[in-house]
Amino acid sequence: MPTFLARIDVMLKPLVNDPQGLAVRDGLHELGFGGVQRVRVGKHIDVTIEAADAASAEASVRAMCEKLLANPVIESFSLEVAEAAAATA
Repeated sequence: MPTFLARIDVMLKPLVNDPQGLAVRDGLHELGFGGVQRVRVGKHIDVTIEAADAASAEASVRAMCEKLLANPVIESFSLEVAEAAAATA
């Protein structure tokens, strides 16, 4: 069975407060990067999964995101799935 690498990005929805992003923005200002207007902090998750094909892998990873990896109330996610050999090349 082929192996796939799913790359997932999870971000807070635009209207959700991001205290970590505000702290990073303020830190950047203190370091002299005054032009920084907004920072949003999210998370990146890599999942390696065996599946019959890319569509099956994507469906499984999407279900993982909806059930555990992202909170659908306050977060959105995007994902890309590629064969593991192609993704690491």
